[in-house]
Amino acid sequence: MLIKTRGIVLRSFKYSETSLICEVYTERAGLKKYIVSGVRHKKAKVSANLLQIMSLIELVAYNKEGRDLHRPKEIKPFHLYQKLPFDIVRSSVGMFITEVAQKILREDEENAPIFQFLLNVYLHLDQTTQPVGNIHLYFLAHFTKYLGFVPDGEYNDTTPYFHLEAGTFQAFDAAKSTLNQQLSRYLDLILQSDLQTVHQISIGKAERHSLLNKLLLYYQTHLENLPNISAHHILRDVLE
Repeated sequence: MLIKTRGIVLRSFKYSETSLICEVYTERAGLKKYIVSGVRHKKAKVSANLLQIMSLIELVAYNKEGRDLHRPKEIKPFHLYQKLPFDIVRSSVGMFITEVAQKILREDEENAPIFQFLLNVYLHLDQTTQPVGNIHLYFLAHFTKYLGFVPDGEYNDTTPYFHLEAGTFQAFDAAKSTLNQQLSRYLDLILQSDLQTVHQISIGKAERHSLLNKLLLYYQTHLENLPNISAHHILRDVLE
């Protein structure tokens, strides 16, 4: 079947001297692998630069049921980044988001809400003039809405601790199983925020790092066999 769809490149690696294999999260067909021939040739119709990680593309492709690899007929950009690839903080945040998405999203079926959520995060990361130091925390907190384990309840005087296993704000501290009151409050603020306002939440470097680690632990608790996430180590160094 021939389809036209937008896509986000989550992974790209060399297949031969002139070809690439790309993992693309598409708007109409979920996660797909495409083999793109000739991109490393001098006279290539499609530049390898167009297929770098995080690239936002529009493609026409032959998707054959039962096949692991598909071939695109046409590929072109639908958004060219202005800031993201050229700013070390933005690109580090983007690489972290991409690694999380690449290791979680495995379904080869259409899921337009997830695609739109990812697209909005990448576009905001590229276009905003505000600080982006909280965007990865926003992504992790709000991505749970699409994965089935969104935090329940809210932070207040009677439920000031977020329990990682139960996935809810509760009244008592359960040591390693809960976030302390300060981190629980930050999580609640992030859940109530949107992309345009999350930068207004003032979080110290140590607390930001601790909350990131706790959110990754929350993911590991609720997603079986989640591969290890490594990009947050680089992100931590960049943000600090």
